[in-house]
Amino acid sequence: MHTLNLGILAHVDAGKTSLTERLLHAAGVIDEIGSVDDGNTQTDSLALERERGITIKSAVVSFALDDLTVNLIDTPGHPDFIAEVERVLSVLDGAVLVISAVEGVQAQTRVLMRTLRRLRIPTLIFVNKVDRGGAREEPLLRSIAERLTPAVIAMGPVVGPGHPDARCTPYTGADADFADRLTELLADHDDALLAAYVERPAPLPYSRLRAELAVQTGQALVHPVFFGSAVTGAGVDALTSGIRELLPASKGDADGPVSGTVFKVERGPGGEKIAYVRVFSGTVRIRDRLPFGRGDGSASGREDGCASGREDGCGGGRASGRGAGKVTAISVFDRGSAVRGAAVGAGRIAKLWGLGGIRVGDPVGVPDTARPGQWFAPPTLESVVVPCAPASRGELHFALARLAEQDPLINLRQDDIRKEVSVSLYGEVQKEVIQATLADEFGIDVTFRETTTICLERPNRSGAAYEVIDQHPNPFLATVGLRIDPGPVGSGIEYRLEVELGSMPFSLMRAVEETVGETLRQGIHGWQVADCTVTLTHSGYWPRQSHSHAVFDKSMSSTAGDFRNLTPLVLMSALKQAGTTVYEPMHRFRLELPADLLGPLLPVLAQLRAVPGTPVPHGAACVLEGEIPAARVHALQQRLPALTRGEGLLESCFDSYRAVVGTPPDRPRTDRDPLNRKEYLLHTVRRIAGRGETH
Repeated sequence: MHTLNLGILAHVDAGKTSLTERLLHAAGVIDEIGSVDDGNTQTDSLALERERGITIKSAVVSFALDDLTVNLIDTPGHPDFIAEVERVLSVLDGAVLVISAVEGVQAQTRVLMRTLRRLRIPTLIFVNKVDRGGAREEPLLRSIAERLTPAVIAMGPVVGPGHPDARCTPYTGADADFADRLTELLADHDDALLAAYVERPAPLPYSRLRAELAVQTGQALVHPVFFGSAVTGAGVDALTSGIRELLPASKGDADGPVSGTVFKVERGPGGEKIAYVRVFSGTVRIRDRLPFGRGDGSASGREDGCASGREDGCGGGRASGRGAGKVTAISVFDRGSAVRGAAVGAGRIAKLWGLGGIRVGDPVGVPDTARPGQWFAPPTLESVVVPCAPASRGELHFALARLAEQDPLINLRQDDIRKEVSVSLYGEVQKEVIQATLADEFGIDVTFRETTTICLERPNRSGAAYEVIDQHPNPFLATVGLRIDPGPVGSGIEYRLEVELGSMPFSLMRAVEETVGETLRQGIHGWQVADCTVTLTHSGYWPRQSHSHAVFDKSMSSTAGDFRNLTPLVLMSALKQAGTTVYEPMHRFRLELPADLLGPLLPVLAQLRAVPGTPVPHGAACVLEGEIPAARVHALQQRLPALTRGEGLLESCFDSYRAVVGTPPDRPRTDRDPLNRKEYLLHTVRRIAGRGETH
């Protein structure tokens, strides 16, 4: 049996969960098709998902197509849960992108398709809801070609779109016009096919075209489009055939070294961690001791310029670096259920028990360094979570840490000074889901403070500082010198050495490197520092020693604590010398509205600090694209109906960061503030005296 790990992706309400139900029913996995509205679908298993009628967490279900086992992963469609989609993308062999025949190409559709193409994931497009009033065929195909990719071809016509009895019949080799369109599309990517097409007077054999379509679809060069209805089943057989024939099955050496990726973590009834793992190579067996995590210990940032790891380091159950655990149980997905097994091989997806410290996104076995880690924008909003009962603060922190295991991008930020915890967010719906989850699963009622925008800081120029052991004003038994240099946009944080690696014990070197990453989570204005290189330029220590015939004396020997305490002072001094600029997240917007209302709208856009482009007329309507601060998108959404007689359509998604004009916003610090040396040393000395120093 071959295996295909297939993702179902869509903008919210396009019908992807209904399509999942239809595919399972067609494969004989379920006897009755569930309904999202009735809350009885296979993949929306959470009570909150059934209650709200939306997918919140990705879910895996398996079915068979002849000799092919399909592990189908249903993903959330709402943009607030894009992090779930991102984790799934790393384990897919292919995807089906669902588009509503009524609503058409929407903002999230464009974001998803752009990412699928960038990652070269073979993708079929399924246009759903052809039985609904207002369903379109040719206009929607043109929209797909214009707004998603021109490399598309419809695999069959729709008879009677917009009616409950709409039918979808696949084209065959007897359809000369279809064969010509297919030949022209495929010839764009195949010179031999182009030459044969030009030189031969007779049409090319349809079998050759179909074989080449499978090759180019598997290379993500072209994207077949299927029309149908998940509710009536129209067109689903053709889609199923396309999945079986056009998408490539998993590859991997079952006898090679173990290598895989964790794309989901959940807790079992007894509180045990269960890791969902895609195995790319090798075979994992029960009782195997399986390493996981990245283990480079670097302060390198993600592709969004944020330092790796959460801001408070809690909730993951493991410090940064490699961990290991003994696999105690394995479940492999097979024909609609997860079946206990003794092993799982390359190409399969399985649930693993026994890996207590594992986190979402961890590689298992041999890390795949070529696999990127961040494809969508990071969360750009944050809010403080406030327990309704002040006595439940400790329970709240524990509960949020558990949620962070499943979604690390909520990025807990612990403020010990104000006794507060904030979370990063994609939107207001995510906030509502967190609130409901805390109440339902942990019995904690919470409210949220006002949602604010997450900015970042970038260094303006180079800055350097150092402090020498046993020289005033350095009170720590450590020598640390650091230089910070600006890096390219999107480069994250890179850590380098200008000292010999053996000039200090590894534990002391590691203490400096880890503290650099932690310190840069709050820059001069309190925001994450991004896109820079930090270089260790000076190092020195006092070796472990003691008085004659006495035990070890840390007052005359350097410890890791000395370096952890000194590094923030040196680094922030260098950063202050370099200076920083605060950048705010910007959204790219696309606005469709009646042309006669453009004039009154432009002053409102100016008030919201939006930067519109040149309007493009479309008959009596016009399309306006531009940039707007992420913090102002919600205000535009609220005002748009009144400004456009309810006819305005707004799409927006994260685009980039732009320097803040005017006074930069400050975020309250949650650390001991190394920018204030006197206060920092006062708190640090008190902390050392009260808790003791750690190595």
